[in-house]
Amino acid sequence: MSEPTLKEKTAKGLYWTSIGGGLQQVIGTAIGVVFARILSQDDYGIIGMLSIFIAIGVIIQDGGFSTGLINRKEIKHDDYNAVFWFSFISGLIIYIILFFCAPLIAAFFREPALIKLSRVLFLFMLIGSLSIAPNSYLTKQMKYKELTISSLIGLIISTTTGLVLVLHGYAYWSLVIQSIVNTLISTVLRWNYCPWKPNFHFNFQPLKEMFPFSFKLLLTNFVRHINDNILSVFFGRLYTKQEVGIYAQGNKWATMGYAFINSIISTTAQSVLVAADDRKHQRRIFRKMLRFITFLSFPAMLGLALVTPELIEILITDKWMSSATIMQLTCIWGAFFPISTLYIQLLITNGKSNLYLWNTTALGLLQIITLFCVYSQGITVMVFSFLLINLLWLCVWHYWVQGLIGLRITDVLKDIMPYLLISGIALGVSYFISIYIDNIYLRCLQKIITAVLIYVALMWKLDSVVFKESVHYILKRKIE
Repeated sequence: MSEPTLKEKTAKGLYWTSIGGGLQQVIGTAIGVVFARILSQDDYGIIGMLSIFIAIGVIIQDGGFSTGLINRKEIKHDDYNAVFWFSFISGLIIYIILFFCAPLIAAFFREPALIKLSRVLFLFMLIGSLSIAPNSYLTKQMKYKELTISSLIGLIISTTTGLVLVLHGYAYWSLVIQSIVNTLISTVLRWNYCPWKPNFHFNFQPLKEMFPFSFKLLLTNFVRHINDNILSVFFGRLYTKQEVGIYAQGNKWATMGYAFINSIISTTAQSVLVAADDRKHQRRIFRKMLRFITFLSFPAMLGLALVTPELIEILITDKWMSSATIMQLTCIWGAFFPISTLYIQLLITNGKSNLYLWNTTALGLLQIITLFCVYSQGITVMVFSFLLINLLWLCVWHYWVQGLIGLRITDVLKDIMPYLLISGIALGVSYFISIYIDNIYLRCLQKIITAVLIYVALMWKLDSVVFKESVHYILKRKIE
């Protein structure tokens, strides 16, 4: 693949994932506000208790073979076919196991309602197992427009369904049905856009070829999702439903913010890095993407932390104000989380799934040990400890990436520090001006407008290449 073609496909991928992710955040925010105003802390707490089982189920049914497919230079029909049948069979087995484990899950969290709830909610894993092969195909072919449309339509239909249910008093069941409908619609649409179709010719030789790489990814993703959801398990066991609900609400809004930026990277990075010709080419692409994501994530997530108190009171009422600190801490980590994802994508692209596995495992053990040491200090201290550990672990990810593509720490700092400093200036000025404004609506609006204007003005004045290329590409797309 020539450089211009790769650059065009990268830009197109970033464009469509940005548009899709942005619209999903708008829709998700709107429906989230309605749900948060109607549902109680208990409702969110009950759903939050199941988050780790959902994450683990998705990872196991994938088996790491989705990434294995995307990472292959040459791919055939039998490769997709083997992954499709493996995903479906494993998804069915996982659902059956979790179905009969529902009473044990309910007993662990001391919440009887989880028996019926989990048995219905876990259906989304069985449905989702059918989408892994077509999703891999569309990603491999860089069909970002089709992936975006599928996700958006699924989200619109599911949120409409969930809204109707919550307004009719179905409480936490509305969240469950919404998740299932979203997965079902998105899966159907991915199959509609995917020209590849499975057959009953069972040849699992491709799985054997991908197994050494994919199995390590399976174990690593298993550990990583435990790491990401370990706080929910700790809180569900040690604290009340109300406290779990407060954490789930604060974490949810912050996660929605950085998930949008992270999805841009996770969707496009691997396909683009795989297509790179050599180490030097990979390093150039890596640094370009690093600048792009920090250009977005620093002002967006740190800005979200700045307006958190106002947003909570305006959008979801002050009954959730106790989740503000948790949301702000999670936003800080969310500003750096896409950098971690980019490091990991580069390791995977270069076949270093073993490094991904052992580093993630070590990170998880460190988190668990730390949480055991500080859990008596309360939820806020535990969240802060999680943030600090993960920020410091970026140095570990960098160490391995440096050995692969010769990326120096000075290069990374040179790429990210301008955006961090400019974000800090814009947000700092905005904060100090807001001190003199008493009206909460005006204060929130002033913070946002001032920060955006200062950030954009500094980007333009300092002749930021990423900023000008982004504006040029958006304008070009509108003209076309």
